[in-house]
Amino acid sequence: MTGRQRRRFGKVRKLPSGRWQASFTAPDGTRQNAPETFKNRTEADRWLTLVEADLSRGAWLNEGLGRETFGNYARAHLRDSPKIGPRWRETCLRNLRLHLAPLEGKTLAELTTPVVREWYAAAMRGSGGKTSIRQSYRFLRAVMYSAVRDGAIARNPCQVPGAGSDRAKERPVASPAQVLALVEAITPRYRAAVMIAAWMALRRGEICGMRVADVDLEHGTITVRKNRVELLESGEAFDDDPKTDAGKRTVVIPPHVLPFLVEHMQNWAGKDRVFVGRTGQPMRGDAIRQAFTRARTKVGMEHLTFHDMRHTGSTLAASAGATLADLKKRLGHSSSAAALRYLHVVDGRDREIAAALTDLATHGDSAKLPRSIVIKS
Repeated sequence: MTGRQRRRFGKVRKLPSGRWQASFTAPDGTRQNAPETFKNRTEADRWLTLVEADLSRGAWLNEGLGRETFGNYARAHLRDSPKIGPRWRETCLRNLRLHLAPLEGKTLAELTTPVVREWYAAAMRGSGGKTSIRQSYRFLRAVMYSAVRDGAIARNPCQVPGAGSDRAKERPVASPAQVLALVEAITPRYRAAVMIAAWMALRRGEICGMRVADVDLEHGTITVRKNRVELLESGEAFDDDPKTDAGKRTVVIPPHVLPFLVEHMQNWAGKDRVFVGRTGQPMRGDAIRQAFTRARTKVGMEHLTFHDMRHTGSTLAASAGATLADLKKRLGHSSSAAALRYLHVVDGRDREIAAALTDLATHGDSAKLPRSIVIKS
């Protein structure tokens, strides 16, 4: 038999220039060319042999994808990942522009561990916000993990110890008397929102996304179905599903909160939404924040934020005897599989917890409450 034996892996062809090109079909089904041409067929064959060996060991890298810039790859990651919500996508695009700009034009293959470490150190020495820089690092790390899975790089270069982790801040907890003072000081339209946040621990987006049909005054419950999302840069606002299935839940209203909600439904609720602005449009979260800021200034509680009301609600529920499983159900937190097996316990206890919260509001000793608590929301 004469002539060269047909290759069982890859193809080699002679170009008009006289040099040789090698190519093969990658695991994803695409045709991949060698990054350079060869002066003879033997060198091209040798390159294909090395590639075949890498593929058999699972060590092959997509050199073409490795030459993609971080900026282009990161934007494609944000566009295509189904797990990324609109708020986080907006945050990442802003951080890409503000903090990750020095890396944006580099190829994925160029982002080595020393390059990432030097970028992070320089960013932390600069004047940028440390929280957003840590967010940027987490985003960079997620993108590079995606690049590893796509075969563009062999190892994630984000190896800076402790980078990207936010230390849990010590958050203040309002006493029942302080909550009442804030409610009395705030514009009446927002009183129910403060009570729901402080005694039921609903998020601001869950409050703004609440529909009239979600409130059952007869049985004393609020069902959380949607979360109101407001984008900071575009100003766009829309209702979205909670991040996890645990976020969809029915929470019993503490009896002492019910009159505030009844009053709100009678005087300030819209036809479809519970919380609306003066024009009848869905209430903006920033409107609640501004009203709360004015109220806290009146009563000298500048250390409190509206988000602290949710932490307050968590702590007050725990003070009323809620277990970890109770809290996860009431707060809409997802949990490990082991904890999920115990969540059924709260189904019969939520009304007891709600009644106990009213007992705490009426007769509770605020001195027994912790002054602060560390909670990650």
